Amino acid sequence: MCRTHHTRQYNGGMTKINVEAAVGTRLAHDITEIRPGEFKGPSFRRGHKVREQDVCRLMRLGKRHLYILDLNADQVHEDDAVVELAAALAGPGVTFGREPSEGKLQLQAAYTGLLKINVPALVDFNLIPDVMCAALHNNLPVSRGQIVAGTRAIPLVIERQVLDRAVALATAQGPVFSVKAYHRKNVRLAITGNEVYDGLIEDRFEAVVREKLAAFGASLQETVILPDDPERIADTIGRFAAADTDMIITTGGMSVDPDDVTRHGIRMAGVDALYYGAAVLPGAMFQLAYRGEMPIVGIPACALYHQTTVFDLVLPRLLAGEILDERDLARFAVGGLCLNCPVCRYPACPMGKTGW
Repeated sequence: MCRTHHTRQYNGGMTKINVEAAVGTRLAHDITEIRPGEFKGPSFRRGHKVREQDVCRLMRLGKRHLYILDLNADQVHEDDAVVELAAALAGPGVTFGREPSEGKLQLQAAYTGLLKINVPALVDFNLIPDVMCAALHNNLPVSRGQIVAGTRAIPLVIERQVLDRAVALATAQGPVFSVKAYHRKNVRLAITGNEVYDGLIEDRFEAVVREKLAAFGASLQETVILPDDPERIADTIGRFAAADTDMIITTGGMSVDPDDVTRHGIRMAGVDALYYGAAVLPGAMFQLAYRGEMPIVGIPACALYHQTTVFDLVLPRLLAGEILDERDLARFAVGGLCLNCPVCRYPACPMGKTGW
């Protein structure tokens, strides 16, 4: 038989009562049940009216006392607080439910795209006492419905002043979380190299590029194979740019060999910026140029031999319309080293997780 003493204590808007005395009252919060290796979740929901038959089960869950809330105007229940927090954190392309579970809410991608996190704002948010938010990495490709973050008020009851401070910060510095849709869809490819042009070796780059583009909803509109001739490369780049092209990709001619002239041909075509070299292995000889806002990407040969390279880190950001520069390529230094795992788990691995 379950026995306990009947006592009450009063503490900042909460009345603490022994579990036997709680029969007929309603729970102030979800009661969590943990069965190691089997289940973790709410066994009783907030608002549940305690019955006689619930008492022993509550005690088996470790509950000797329950709480009755009597909040004043300066106090907010965790379930109500987390809805305000989620609304302040969620920007364009991010959604959330309105029914907290155990005081928590999850933020989800409203559509497929690139997850963007205002990292300094998120750090400042977590410096405020009694609130928290944990997230995936910044610049991560996400799918519609994917969980990108979780937030909650840490105590059962949070002071209104603290909650307002957290909401104000997230709103003022926001959006803290957003998802950018991929809108660069039409891509053209120039494969360079005398050995491919002369038919001495079979090209394998087109299949690699086509597959990676398809993963983000982009398509390869045209592929041209060119010799190591900077003038012909320049002419092709100019023709591509004049067509309905959102991005140009080139392969070959990126290394230090004197015959590698692809980047010289791109310069001859006329570009507004050109960055050569990235702090990524594999992919140090990566090139990125811009003609207006249209990117011209130079993929090094490593993309033929490694499943994940600098191209995988840059591609979703470019397709989402971002304009990258030499500083962005340098920021890959932290997280830019591939571990060459026997089974590639990218993007569920440290590769590309710069923290920026």
